[in-house]
Amino acid sequence: MRFMKFGLVTLLLLLLIAGCGQGTTEERTGAKDEQPPVATDEKPPAAEEVTPVEYPQFHAALQPDERAVKMVTSKGDIMIRLYPAYAPLAVENFITHSENGYYDGVLFHRVMNNFMIQSGDPDGTGMGGASIYGDPFDDEFSPSLAHFRGALSMANPGRPNMNGSQFFIVQTDDFDPGMFGQLEKQMGIEFPEETIKHYEEHGGTPYLDYKHTVFGHVVEGMDVVDAIAAVEVNPGNNRPIEDVYIIRIEILN
Repeated sequence: MRFMKFGLVTLLLLLLIAGCGQGTTEERTGAKDEQPPVATDEKPPAAEEVTPVEYPQFHAALQPDERAVKMVTSKGDIMIRLYPAYAPLAVENFITHSENGYYDGVLFHRVMNNFMIQSGDPDGTGMGGASIYGDPFDDEFSPSLAHFRGALSMANPGRPNMNGSQFFIVQTDDFDPGMFGQLEKQMGIEFPEETIKHYEEHGGTPYLDYKHTVFGHVVEGMDVVDAIAAVEVNPGNNRPIEDVYIIRIEILN
């Protein structure tokens, strides 16, 4: 696990937004370029409400209330567990799209090494995609799920409750021990000690917690995620020079 300064993370996200934001779009489709944003003034639940009862992302085995999928990509297979008990809308959206072939052939249109890989837009532009519900669906935040390395999370255009079809996988293993003091002031919460310990052990992007809906986790194939993150990209939009794409997503249970 590597360590980096919180200021560098914030600067990176600011540059990402400045370089990739594309103006106003349709509110109902959520078609604005979807990306992990910087912290806003909107606050999550109070500190006493954010103590998790468990961390399902680190279960040793698949639990009865969890789903398993295999994401077959042009770089290899990624095995993922989904958590419908915590994010039922996001999981149903992802599974239904997968069963219907919605993600077949879809590009990883934004790839940022030491940050995340993003896909789920059938247009391949970062501007497209829709939910199975017709309209964007609500955020589903849980203190039991966080943006640890390997987390599968919904992309959004930087506004609450605007989830469509795009998603990203957290790839970074960076962690700054001084990050949480700043985040707690910005977000108005106190991170549980065990959550901080998991971030220390695994790395991740805690500045995306309570901004994006975590609904799954990679349990096998992070080497594939790393390989995708390492491809050469266009510096202007972080799109891979050579297409990297999802072949299909298989539902395993």
